Amino acid sequence: MPLSRRDFTRLSAIGLAAQFAPKLGAQSSDRKVGYAIIGLGRIADHFMRGIQNTQNSKVTALVSGHPDKAARIAAQYGVPKSSIYNYENMDAFRDNHEVDAVYVALPNSMHSEYTIRSAKAGKHVLCEKPMSATVPEAQAMIDACKAANVKLMIAYRCHYEPTNLRAVKLIRDGAIGKIQVIQSAFGFNCDPKDWRVNKPLSGGGPLFDVGIYCLNATRYLTGEEPTSFSAYAYSDRSDPRFREIEASISWVSKFPSGAIANCSTTYSAPMDGYFRVHGSQGWIEVNPAFVYDGLVLKGQSFADGKYVEWNEPNPEKDPIHFQREANHFSDCILHNKTPQSPGEEGLRDMQYIREIYRTAGITMA
Repeated sequence: MPLSRRDFTRLSAIGLAAQFAPKLGAQSSDRKVGYAIIGLGRIADHFMRGIQNTQNSKVTALVSGHPDKAARIAAQYGVPKSSIYNYENMDAFRDNHEVDAVYVALPNSMHSEYTIRSAKAGKHVLCEKPMSATVPEAQAMIDACKAANVKLMIAYRCHYEPTNLRAVKLIRDGAIGKIQVIQSAFGFNCDPKDWRVNKPLSGGGPLFDVGIYCLNATRYLTGEEPTSFSAYAYSDRSDPRFREIEASISWVSKFPSGAIANCSTTYSAPMDGYFRVHGSQGWIEVNPAFVYDGLVLKGQSFADGKYVEWNEPNPEKDPIHFQREANHFSDCILHNKTPQSPGEEGLRDMQYIREIYRTAGITMA
């Protein structure tokens, strides 16, 4: 179901409160939520370093296909050898009472299988975005977690990041008037050896990976769900990176209020991850908006005959985003609350990606 403006405002307030989750968690409980980390790649490293800075979360198990790497990381985080699993025997952690939840940090097409297996083992699931490689997989993940009575959260870290939340609040408070147009882009030159260019693993091209930040941002900035899309894609098939996936895709989405969003993403050029919101009485830009640190909010407002200018760098450093999302999910587990970015949030983006692909003439698996 689409979120109403009232629902979105309530959820945004939860996101703002997440900034203070470490202090609140320490006051209400000394218990820490134990996480099994499934997949030990780069993003898992960011998440584990983030967990180290929390007061309500800890790394208690690892799942990896690389025993030497797992042993090294286990020693770093104090994980006993008995809590190191591989992908075949992972289900045995159902009997490990030190594991309350899992963090799924695998390639996109593996998210569904390992979320469902974790849910059947009785563990709460924090899954990286994109939620899955297909819409049916996303729905199956939601159904499995509901059947097992465990929580499912999609790791949309920008939902918990202060600069993004500051932009949302300014817009909600009417600082730039009614939203007219949003511009957003994010991309990079992808390594030909990266798993991201392998469609069976990634599910698709840059829209799944970095374009989803732009897609999701247009939704939380407007507080609305898009009603229509038009899209265009391009691939140079002589480039071996793009024999299976698109190189670049741009789309326009329209919202019930009349606002229009223009977004682009690519794997074939450096492209700053940013958004710029043009309102009837001013504008707000966050550039960069989606990376791990160095975020800056700028803007101007002419509302009520007053001129206001913003220039607000965020001094926070990586891995604070991951700390915030771990704090939030652990707080939800400890106090039986619904995450701000539940499985349904990820499902919506998967449905929109399917529609963008359809209008661009691309078949989604």
